[in-house]
Parts: sequence; C-alpha cells; structure tokens
Amino acid sequence: MLVIENLKKSYDGVEAVKDISFSVGEGDIYGFLGPNGAGKTTTIRMIMGIIRQDEGLIALNGNDISSHNRHNLGYLPEDRGLYQKQRIAEILYYFCSLRGINKTDAKEKISFWLSRFGLENQKSRKVEELSKGNQQKVQFILSLIHDPDFVILDEPFTGLDPLNQLLLKEVIQEKQNEGKTIIFSTHQMEQVERLCNNICLINDGNIIVEGSLNEIRKMHSNEAVEVYFSGNLISDEASKFLNDVEIVGNTLSGVLYNDPREFISWINAKVDVTSFHLKVPSLEQIFLEEVGKKN
Repeated sequence: MLVIENLKKSYDGVEAVKDISFSVGEGDIYGFLGPNGAGKTTTIRMIMGIIRQDEGLIALNGNDISSHNRHNLGYLPEDRGLYQKQRIAEILYYFCSLRGINKTDAKEKISFWLSRFGLENQKSRKVEELSKGNQQKVQFILSLIHDPDFVILDEPFTGLDPLNQLLLKEVIQEKQNEGKTIIFSTHQMEQVERLCNNICLINDGNIIVEGSLNEIRKMHSNEAVEVYFSGNLISDEASKFLNDVEIVGNTLSGVLYNDPREFISWINAKVDVTSFHLKVPSLEQIFLEEVGKKN
C-alpha cells in the first residue's frame, strides 16, 4: 500500500502541492486526475524521489519510500526521455542491465514486449524514425520490462490512436490481475472511468474529491432520470414531477424533485415504459461541480 500524508511542495513561494493525503491499496488501479498544472506530475515526481517534498510522508508498504529498492518501481514519465539517435533494442537492453536483468532474461523479455506491442520489426530502428505512438509504446515497455510490483503511469495514452489505447488498457488490466499496483495519472477523465475503482481529483494543488468512484458518483447524483417509452407524453404534464424536462422522440429526461414513487406510478399509467434509469454523472461533471463549489 502507498500512503501519502500531508504532502507539500512549493517553487519560489508558489504552492504546487498543498497538504494532500491519500492512499492506494495493493492491487488497485488508482486514478490520479486533474487538469494540466493541477499538481499531478509534481506529486508523482515526489513519490518517485525525483524531487523532494517540503513536508509530508510518502510510505510504501509501511516504510518510507526512500528506503525501498527502486528496481521494484515502474515509471512512465509525462516528459519522454528516449535517446533519439539510439536503436530500440539498444535502449531496451541497456535499461534491462540497469535493472539487474541478465542478457538471457533480457532477450526473452524484450522479445515478448516488442511482440506484444507489434514492434518486433522495429527493434533495429532509431527512436527518431518511429512515430510518436510507437515511441510511447517503447516508453511504456520500459516501465514494465523489469516486472515491478508498483507502477506509475503519467499520461500514458498521449500520442496513441484508439486501437493502441485499447491495447494499453488491456495490458494495464493484465498487470492488475497479476496483483500489481498502478497509479494512473491523466487529465483524460473518460479513460479513468473505464479502468479505475478508486480515484483522486486534484486541482490547483488541492484534492477536490477522493475515494471509491461508485461512492463519489452516488454522492453527486442529482436524481436525473432517463425514460424510454412508447406512447405520447406532454412535457407540461411531466413537469409536475421533473425539472428540466426534455422529450425527444420516445425518450424523456429530467431531474426528479418529488418522491420518485409518485413519478413512476404516473409514468406507468400514461405510457408503456421500456426502460427507466438514473443518469450517472461523469467524472468531468463531478469535477466541474466540485471546482464550482470552491469558487
């Protein structure tokens, strides 16, 4: 488990991270979200020991993270650092040697990962000859090739087309199934909704909301409903039960302001209901709502 307590970091008197605390359970895919400049990357760099925190605790499995063997950590940085003039195979073998992997094992691992990402025919090419998407895949391989138990992925989908984004998601879920712990940092909130059970939303160096994604959605549900039906409805009649009534074709939507049982009884008496459900707010909607509360 990763535990962050009262973490702070300032640059030239400007607070980049403001006394934040959260924890990531073992085997979790944890979404660390926020717009650009929110403090995500600064927090990650403190976790990785690239920069030091001004105050606060960073502990992994009960011990200060600075005491851990960093060979057991995987990191995909937001700022890509591949040597443009080097060949892909050279970079991968060099990185394996830094992680203490012998040549025989390195050859096997490199072959596996290049094949997994469709790069087996690219290993002799220089980085500068690859597309941005393929460079990103190489960087992703570097974060996993030593089989770390704890992985941080900072904006992993940058430069990837939808098919390769799907491939990346599959690998992330495979790693979770192996018991790996993953922090997934991004400003693309729709990606997190598909992968994560627990999240932390950060803005301007502060945590806006943190915890179980399902519980957070329940807390922010505004009783918005969507009903599919056959028959005829008049919006004025529906407004007795709903605010913001909208009827498009055979779909009725709005926000309940009375006892939902009364609405259900009324709608069933008026039309044939084919489906009825509460609309779940997106992470982006939750984020905008929470930021609005702070302003």
